[in-house]
Amino acid sequence: MNSLLFQRELGDLAPQAFQRLETTRLLHSLEFTGTKFDGTARASDTDNDILAHSAGVNSIAIDGHEGKYLVSGGADSSVSLWNLEDRCEFDITVHMPYDTLHKTSKAHRLGITHVSWHSSEPGAVLTSSYDHTLKLYHSDPLRAVTTVDLDQVVYSHSMSPIDRQRLVAVASHQQMVRLADLRTGFAIHGLPGHTGFVLSTAWSPKQEHILASSGTDGTVRIWDIRRASGCLGVLDMDDSLGVLGLDGLGDGARNRYVGRAHSEAANGVVWSEDGRYLVSTGHDERVRVWDVITGTNTLINFGPTIKNQLASQVLPLISPDILTAPSKQLLFYPSDKEILVFQMFDGKLLRRLKTPHISTGTVGGTSRGRNLQNRTKCLAWRPHEVELYSAHSDGTIRVWAPHTVEDELVEEEEREEAEHEESIRKRKRDALEEIYQDFTSKRHMTYLE
Repeated sequence: MNSLLFQRELGDLAPQAFQRLETTRLLHSLEFTGTKFDGTARASDTDNDILAHSAGVNSIAIDGHEGKYLVSGGADSSVSLWNLEDRCEFDITVHMPYDTLHKTSKAHRLGITHVSWHSSEPGAVLTSSYDHTLKLYHSDPLRAVTTVDLDQVVYSHSMSPIDRQRLVAVASHQQMVRLADLRTGFAIHGLPGHTGFVLSTAWSPKQEHILASSGTDGTVRIWDIRRASGCLGVLDMDDSLGVLGLDGLGDGARNRYVGRAHSEAANGVVWSEDGRYLVSTGHDERVRVWDVITGTNTLINFGPTIKNQLASQVLPLISPDILTAPSKQLLFYPSDKEILVFQMFDGKLLRRLKTPHISTGTVGGTSRGRNLQNRTKCLAWRPHEVELYSAHSDGTIRVWAPHTVEDELVEEEEREEAEHEESIRKRKRDALEEIYQDFTSKRHMTYLE
């Protein structure tokens, strides 16, 4: 760190490069902070039993405007809104919900499958559920203003970050991507092509009409919603040539409408921030990175540590481009009871963030006689900060923040200071005890005389 500061003072290191080196260092030092989210009012017995949702947290999202609010959806059908800058007045390590909407006739009747923030309306929240509906909520207080009935289980949804048409792509228990219009409250269009149920959708962050989807048929499809046929093609895990072919002019290029991205169900698609790459996940326990411009499989191998057998959407999280040097982004993957941290473009495993058990503080264990699973269900990045949030099936939301060498030095100094103060207090107690013993001994001798 001192050498970087010296280079910065000399002008050998640009301000942006200095910032990225420092934020990269922070990214590589993420640790569990111990911060808790208490949404069940059942934490009177022990701090270890503080839960955000009693039946498990299925999905979380943090607003992209201020990075101040987090919305969470529970398996118990409840939706909670949290202010990340407010803490419990009795315990600064505990967040209390800003507002919670429980199961009612106007809310969801079954478990929440996915939550997200509206891309252009600050404070608006989208939720989908096993009860076949997609809902738009306004916050302060939380209230449903639009409900779209899809007539099928809704696994996930997505909204373009740059499209202001308010179209929502819905992945449901149907063999097509549904497009819902929040202005009318109806599903207005379908994109047929999948031969299995659609599990995940994601809009391009750079081209407002381009959409990706994945499903139980193992395919990842790219769509242009303006076209009558819709589908631009499918991604093939065996294709490392793409549209350029062998000679760069298309010779030997494959059929763009044949192929599978995963040998089993594909349950996640995520775009890179620049819109050039697409990351997909599947039940074959593979993570694949695709060059969307050429349609090629980059053949990056993330190793055998990946776990993925959930029927629901499983989305990796790509670190923001501003935090790392170009092509040095990190990929965070929710693998069962841990979070795996990879170099995105070479597949190197950097760290394994173990999720502590709610009761014992370690992976595994039981609480109050119940077997609790702490499977990681969802990840979210807090904008403007170096903080990672994770949702778990044991009902907790966990926070991961940098813990650097400097933090350890400060903690060591505080520990030494506390030990020094305790030794002073002990010496004072011993001195008082010695005076007291001496005094009582003299009184005893006087009495005997």
